[in-house]
Formats: sequence, structure tokens, C-alpha cells
Amino acid sequence: MIAYLLVLLAVLTRVVPHAGWWNFTAVGGALLYFGARRPWREMIAPLAALAATDFYLTAFAYRSRFAWQDYATTWAWYAAAMALGWILLRARVTWLRGIVAAVLGPTSFFVVSNYAVWAGSGMYPPTLGGLWACYVAAIPFYRNDLVSTGIVLAAAFGIPALAGKTQPAAVVKVAAK
Repeated sequence: MIAYLLVLLAVLTRVVPHAGWWNFTAVGGALLYFGARRPWREMIAPLAALAATDFYLTAFAYRSRFAWQDYATTWAWYAAAMALGWILLRARVTWLRGIVAAVLGPTSFFVVSNYAVWAGSGMYPPTLGGLWACYVAAIPFYRNDLVSTGIVLAAAFGIPALAGKTQPAAVVKVAAK
């Protein structure tokens, strides 16, 4: 249930105006957690929800032309993020694995999405300087993605772990004969 609630939070953090939140989005953390906690057959649900969110934002919020080809890289990354959660966090969750996931998720998105922007948008010249400029321009977004993914993963895995360690031991009532 928590995995689906995090996907809902991911959608909400994308569609609700959030100026002043440091451009916080729960997408990376939600996808990593979903991959770690849900079976493969259910992974179409967050993919569909986030793809629908991309459509809504492009067509209605930004009033731009929607072309699915423009989002193929992003949607492939959504699936890859869930696979990363499956690989790193499914069998065993440790602090180190959580940190690695919290860094690899946003880093992979940063590398892949900005390369796609450079290669396909025409916003940057098709040179190494243009590629460099594209990555440099995206650094503030990368920082924000690292922070928000770390917060979401820490809360999603940490709160239940802490709650499990702080619950009082079960009191066993011994029936008197």
C-alpha cells in the first residue's frame, strides 16, 4: 500500500504548484521504492500514472504539443528506476544500498535525460560544448532531485524500520491456573 501512496505523492508533487519547495518531486524515490516492494506485474501502474501526468502537464498545464516520442527516454527511465529499486533494495535494505539507490537514481536520470535534451531538442548546439552547456544548466535540477529522492527513500524505508525497533516488546499474558 505504501508503494502506491508514494506513486500518488509523486504525481501530486508534479502537478501541484510547488514554488519554494526547491522543486521537490517524489518521482525518483517513489519509483525506487515501488521497484523494491512490488512485483514486476504491478510496475505498469506507476509507469502509466506518470506517463499520464506527463501528458497532462504538457498538453494542459504547459499548453504545448504532446508527442510521445519526446517522452520515450523519460518513460524508459521510469521503468529503469523501478528495476534499480528491484536490484538494489528488494532482497535486503541497508544504509549503503539506500544511499547507492538515492544517488544512482537521480544521477542516471540526469545523465540520460540531459543527453536526450541535447541530442533531440535543438536547444543546444550539437557539439561537446553544447553537451557540456546542457549538463551545466541542469545541475540545480540534479541537486534538487538528489535531495528529494534521498528524503523520500529515507522516509519510506526509515520510518517503518524505526517504528519496528521502537515498538515495545509484546507483553505475554500468562494465564494463572
